[in-house]
Amino acid sequence: MILDAARAAASQLFSPEFRAVFLKTLGLTLLALVALWFGLTGLVDWLALPWVETLLPGLPSWAGWLSGIIAAIALAFGMALLIAPATAIIAGLFLDDVAEVVERTDYPGDPAGRAVPALRSLVLSIKFFGVVILGNIVALLLLLVPGINIAAFFIVNGYLLGREFFEFAAMRFRPEEEAKGLRRKYASTVFLAGLVIAAFLAVPLLNLVTPLFAAAIMVHLHKAVSARESRR
Repeated sequence: MILDAARAAASQLFSPEFRAVFLKTLGLTLLALVALWFGLTGLVDWLALPWVETLLPGLPSWAGWLSGIIAAIALAFGMALLIAPATAIIAGLFLDDVAEVVERTDYPGDPAGRAVPALRSLVLSIKFFGVVILGNIVALLLLLVPGINIAAFFIVNGYLLGREFFEFAAMRFRPEEEAKGLRRKYASTVFLAGLVIAAFLAVPLLNLVTPLFAAAIMVHLHKAVSARESRR
């Protein structure tokens, strides 16, 4: 079920039908990451560097360059951890566009889903943004523990991203509580699909279109789960 959904989503990712959604998703994600980078670097220049110069006066010029390089590496590492929450926010804007394409091309005989109300999508995205931030802080702390650092990244993001995208896909056809109940019933399946999304997220460049892939795979997964529920 999961492999079929992943193959279907991957095959559609760069198809002509997805091109408009792909360009919008990629553009906004890049814009958000660039704005975040400049915001963080500005914050470091404003707060950290003056503090270092005050605490350690008379440092040679090369020390300033070295501290700048170290700060840039730390910021790049932080940005890698922030990709997940950034993509979660972007996903809330374009899940319905992706779902409509998948439903129209792969399930033309099924009833079309209803778009999640814009205000509700925004509230859920902001709420989940906070959850992902908290989860990645926990993952960051676990990175200090040898042997489980990589596993922490996949487990945290697999659970959180799987939950978010599946519930959004299910809410196109079900009330919110019913969508959450379905996700809990198939928690292990949703988690495994979330691990696939987390693996996609870990690949440079491809991680910038994680929302597109994740939305597509969860639409396929929800269709498969719904078909299983109907047979029962």
